[in-house]
Amino acid sequence: MPVELVNRVHSTIEPNDHPYMNGAWTPQHEEFNGEGLEVIGQVPADIDGVYVRNTENPVHEPLGRYHPFDGDGMLHVMSFKDGQAAYRNRFVRTKGFQAEEEAGRALWAGLAENPAKSTRPGWGAHERLKDSSSTDVVVHAGKILSTFYQCGEGYRLDPYTLEQEGVESWTPIDGISAHPKVDEHTGELLFFNYSKHAPYMHYGVVGPDNKLKHYIPVPLPGPRLPHDMAFTTNYSILNDLPVFWEPELLEKNLHVVRFHREMRSRFGILPRYGKPEDIKWFEADPTYVLHFLNAFEDGDEVVLDGYFEENPEPKSSNSAPAGYERIMAFLDQNELRPKLHRWRFNMKTGETREQRLDDRILEFGVINNQYAGLPYRYGYSAVSKPGWFLFTGLVKHDLKTGESWAIDFGEERYGSEPGFAPRVGAVDEDDGYLVTFVTDMLADRSECVVYNARKLADGPVCRIMLPGRISSGTHATWGQGQAIRAAQGK
Repeated sequence: MPVELVNRVHSTIEPNDHPYMNGAWTPQHEEFNGEGLEVIGQVPADIDGVYVRNTENPVHEPLGRYHPFDGDGMLHVMSFKDGQAAYRNRFVRTKGFQAEEEAGRALWAGLAENPAKSTRPGWGAHERLKDSSSTDVVVHAGKILSTFYQCGEGYRLDPYTLEQEGVESWTPIDGISAHPKVDEHTGELLFFNYSKHAPYMHYGVVGPDNKLKHYIPVPLPGPRLPHDMAFTTNYSILNDLPVFWEPELLEKNLHVVRFHREMRSRFGILPRYGKPEDIKWFEADPTYVLHFLNAFEDGDEVVLDGYFEENPEPKSSNSAPAGYERIMAFLDQNELRPKLHRWRFNMKTGETREQRLDDRILEFGVINNQYAGLPYRYGYSAVSKPGWFLFTGLVKHDLKTGESWAIDFGEERYGSEPGFAPRVGAVDEDDGYLVTFVTDMLADRSECVVYNARKLADGPVCRIMLPGRISSGTHATWGQGQAIRAAQGK
């Protein structure tokens, strides 16, 4: 089958100079099916699965100031099997997307605006936001689960066809956080949510049968803004970090994020099926952690790796266009200065130890998902363009030896969070491929680029030309083909 333009969604966006509605962030409104695509190199025959990326693509002229996280979610899938690759992309047709499509205009204000400007009730801890389902994506129980950064409904899609199968029936009233975690060894999905009303956080477990097995309150001192979590074989790790809405302003329905430097970071560790009273809280240096890399158990200690922000509340960007100074500062990793960091929590003594693993500015890390929650050796982190939320390359870490290897995508080439695709039959942790989507601004096209994870310096194994130039976005994942087929009974 050649490239097929399946649909073009009508957009009401007017020409503008918004830095995150132009350039590499220009929204895409076309939906394609693509097989037999042009390939430079050769698609490896020992890849089996799907690489899925979520992107933000606003369809309608925004109500006031636009933040890139407001954009409507669009999933891009590159599926691999037997040396062949196929591409599809589809909007996630959330309830908000459908309501605005029917109205022909935006109905909800975004993250950078007062929620009172929204014309309808909405979703999210912020409240009155559109659940755009444009943040994260995981594969669980044989299906894609697409989620929203400030807690929304979970949307379920087929990983090969992208046919939408509705909202997860187990979604709690306060929604699902942006980063549910999948334990590939048990088939369980772990998640949390947060809100502006007590107890302010909940935690849950969904079984391999996609049914809710466990759901408990996690009392916090007040409204917080956690974004990620981690897990080990026996424990789940939640957080209460000193970056949250200014309480006095929140009483006036003003959502202004502040870094409360006088407060300590707190990490809550509980058994996977634990009760609220089982949570052990550990204190650590004040920071914000947008994303964690992995966690595992080491004797009496729970070890957690993530990206410690040295400057969680940056000043307005001096290089940003007028009116976008604060938005661009909070999207600039070089302003936030996240560094790969390790926390060790002693479950017997309550002691916390901290260690810097790399002093470079890195974020959006991934691992071989088969090692999630387990002792591991390799991590892969994104390098960002100064001043922008754009990825210019990757760094591979050997956490055992301290060695690292870096790759650059090239001039004016911006990649996505990669997925690690284990080679079929692989035994070693890094025996596989890194898959990413790269947008080439000079050539005005996007590609799916595949690297041998053990030979990054050799450059891409193959580059697959996509039928459309995709917008930049946030998260991506890899789903194992064999596991998907088994879960679907195929």
